[in-house]
Amino acid sequence: MVGRDPLRCQRIHCTYTEYSRLCNIGHSHWIARLVCWYFLVNPSFAWQPGASTPIRRLYVEPFTTNARLDRLRVDLVAELRKLSPIALVPEESNADAILGGGGEIWIKGYRSLNPRSGRLPSDGTPVYGGYLSVELKNPRGQTFWSYLVTPSSTSEDIAENLARRIAKHVVEALAVGEPPARAASAPLPATTLHGAGATFPYPVYKKWFTNYRLENPSLEITYDPVGSEAGVRRLLAGDVDFGASDSPEAIHQIAPGKEANYLLFPSVTGAVVPIVNLPGFSGDLAFTPEALAAIYFGKVRKWNDPLLKRTNRGAPLPDLDITVVHRADGSGTTYAWTDFLSKTVPEWKAQVGASLDPQWPAGRAATGNDGVGSLVKELGGSIGYVELIYALQHHLSFGRVRNRNGEFVSASLESIARAADQAAMGDDFRASIVDPPGAGAYPIASFTWLVVPAHIADEGKRTAITGFLKWMLGPGQMQAAALGYLALPADLVAREKTAIATIH
Repeated sequence: MVGRDPLRCQRIHCTYTEYSRLCNIGHSHWIARLVCWYFLVNPSFAWQPGASTPIRRLYVEPFTTNARLDRLRVDLVAELRKLSPIALVPEESNADAILGGGGEIWIKGYRSLNPRSGRLPSDGTPVYGGYLSVELKNPRGQTFWSYLVTPSSTSEDIAENLARRIAKHVVEALAVGEPPARAASAPLPATTLHGAGATFPYPVYKKWFTNYRLENPSLEITYDPVGSEAGVRRLLAGDVDFGASDSPEAIHQIAPGKEANYLLFPSVTGAVVPIVNLPGFSGDLAFTPEALAAIYFGKVRKWNDPLLKRTNRGAPLPDLDITVVHRADGSGTTYAWTDFLSKTVPEWKAQVGASLDPQWPAGRAATGNDGVGSLVKELGGSIGYVELIYALQHHLSFGRVRNRNGEFVSASLESIARAADQAAMGDDFRASIVDPPGAGAYPIASFTWLVVPAHIADEGKRTAITGFLKWMLGPGQMQAAALGYLALPADLVAREKTAIATIH
């Protein structure tokens, strides 16, 4: 099991008692995981006096949002003053840390005063959608904590609601302080690395490659999000320096005789969500695995089918045709989706199975997570599947999915963490975490992997790749949550660092 070991957290003699408190918040609390992750991966800092820099002065930037949240900064400052003794300063130049972020919040519709009527009166309570990416940065602009907040299902004062939730998590992060400054890395010769593959992690990879270059100006990393299968094929052909896949079986499925030539490095954990476009319906649908399989088999063709009505009692499901959307390209996101259906629905396993590029029984095809999201947004009555951040960025509703415990769970950092905590990962870092046991676990979560040659003859590229991998497992993890990806478990990060040393 690669989840955080709470006893191991307790054995570390932290400089601040707050570290221990956070490590024991709860096995699946993602902030506790990030704090424990840092001090487990960097144990030398856990006991050195003064290793972490206390934060005494905080500057809150105006958030980059739509007009609906023009009061967010004022409300957030008020909440922070209630919860924390840290001084809130009016100028960034006087701050030890800067809190900021951005995103979008919108009204999806209005909660019906009489759900069984099918009408959504304008005097009902607003139902909000959207997201805010939140980050704490030091004065050098380096992120040392991040978070993704989504609206509660209903709230009359959305700015105040979000401010309270953000403040709670920020105060916990501020109690830990800023991690020790990293030693400056040796200057790299001018180098360009080319990668290609999965679209699932592309938002966080794009952010990482940009931020890494700010610290290493001589290194440029380009990445083509063409899908897992196409990216791995390019790697096998020698056209790129690294690939990326959301399937741990990508090399095995494409070139089984070459598995020993490549190493897989988990980068983050994310979630695949069912996205829907139901005009006039603003609620959150609940899906069983059986219902999802029946829809993708083409057997359930109407949104008011009894199979859907049984798990969405009282919801005004329309008499509308279902348009199924799936990936056109070989995709790790598809692998996670079909792996889940294969593990939960025997008929799907027997007839379709888990694959990067299955023979789809029904539906229309679109390329990439972005393409699926765009097509679902365009077609009323459609359903598709994408990584969580794509659903949010496309303003699409995503459903709750029944897990092994019988709970209907929505994707979030917390529910993804509960799934990741159950993973059993071998020395080759391959593991599936779909349909995990455990209360509150989201059932279609997945690691995503960078695929790197075990032997890299070019010394400059070898140094560049290993340097980036180490950064990814350190500062990069702190930046992932703002985009809805979960930082890797601490013991897994430590094992990956050992594996990096085997690249030759």
